[in-house]
Amino acid sequence: MMISEPIVTLTDYGLTVECAVLAWLMGRRAGGPAREWFTLFFLSLGAAALTGGTVHGFFPDPTSVGHRLLWPTALLAIGVMAWAAWSAGGALAFAPAAARGISIAAGILFVVYAALVLLVSQDFAGAIIEYLPAALFLLVVFGWKAARSGIRGAWAGMAGLVLSFLAAAVQQLRFAPDPARFDHNALYHVLQAVALILIYRGAAALVIPETHHG
Repeated sequence: MMISEPIVTLTDYGLTVECAVLAWLMGRRAGGPAREWFTLFFLSLGAAALTGGTVHGFFPDPTSVGHRLLWPTALLAIGVMAWAAWSAGGALAFAPAAARGISIAAGILFVVYAALVLLVSQDFAGAIIEYLPAALFLLVVFGWKAARSGIRGAWAGMAGLVLSFLAAAVQQLRFAPDPARFDHNALYHVLQAVALILIYRGAAALVIPETHHG
């Protein structure tokens, strides 16, 4: 079977491997709820990259069975990633009761989003709308922690999230130095790979055995 977008597919699969490693590293750390949510964050992003890359490479036809099964799966994985981002940020910034409230609210948002994906529209713009507020919230939490604690890893997490926003802008604006060989999607994946390392550094610096606040 010919791969329709080989560079995009390979860079997506590269993200999948990276996310699996980061999730494994995060899961091995001592920590409370924030560690668990960050682990889910990386796992769900890896799932989105795996299914999205497979669609790009092997099922580009929207009418194919593979596309109809895998594309919604990729969108739902992004929704889980948003849920995890809200919950991880809440666990880092708030007392347990408030953090649980944020997680429950984010879970309800995910259920609504999933219903829209499965019943209304599978446009990628919906995934952006679902994930962007969660990423902004996590950015604010990293910034707040960095300003209060001076932990350098928190600044790295902020930088990673800012880079991920820039990567998304590159993708949406379809910017690519060589569209024929390395298009905007492939460039997005490379930038996102760097961003994820920085986000992991931020998460690893702030996840601690027992939840502390302040």
